Amino acid sequence: MRILITAGPTREFFDTVRFISNPSSGKMGYALAACAARRGHGVVLVSGPVSLAKPPGVDVVSVESAQEMCDAATSAFERCDAAIMTAAVCDYRPTRRLDHKLKKQNRMRPIQLQPTTDICAFLGKIKGNRVVVGFAMEDHDEHDHAEAKLRRKRCDAIVLNGLDNVGSDNATIEILRADQGWSRPIRGAKSEIAEKIVQLTEEISGFCKD
Repeated sequence: MRILITAGPTREFFDTVRFISNPSSGKMGYALAACAARRGHGVVLVSGPVSLAKPPGVDVVSVESAQEMCDAATSAFERCDAAIMTAAVCDYRPTRRLDHKLKKQNRMRPIQLQPTTDICAFLGKIKGNRVVVGFAMEDHDEHDHAEAKLRRKRCDAIVLNGLDNVGSDNATIEILRADQGWSRPIRGAKSEIAEKIVQLTEEISGFCKD
């Protein structure tokens, strides 16, 4: 198989040096990419800005903004059998980016925000017979929100992620499959969790590994 994986945060600039982002470390996405490559798959990793080494045997496309990630992921998906969407893409970006550093002044400065493209939902719309596994980072009504995302984004499965997983080497997740419902909580090192998610992707796609 050839698998697209997105990882890390995006940065949405409002001047030449300042931006909106989030604390995603990219560790889960990089663990998934490394695992998929070890299992013999071709891997395209579209990564936001992180401080992680390139996984062996993986093609890495480095991006910064949500739009750059959308463009790179859409292009890569044309040649892929599956996508695992772990990136913490900013939901909003400033409507305007100044071409200079905004000087500090002792007054309020409003910033207008506009929504970014929902990359996972877009790939779900165009996937055809391919597999799309999404991630849901939730801090309340977790199952309801994840179930809604599964339907809205047309994913084959959603991995429910928690805030305690951010930046950690370990994780606790639950997996919602469109055809089977919820799994029990799965706990372990992110490398172990990655193995289960890659195996899940193989199973849904019908890929048979010797």
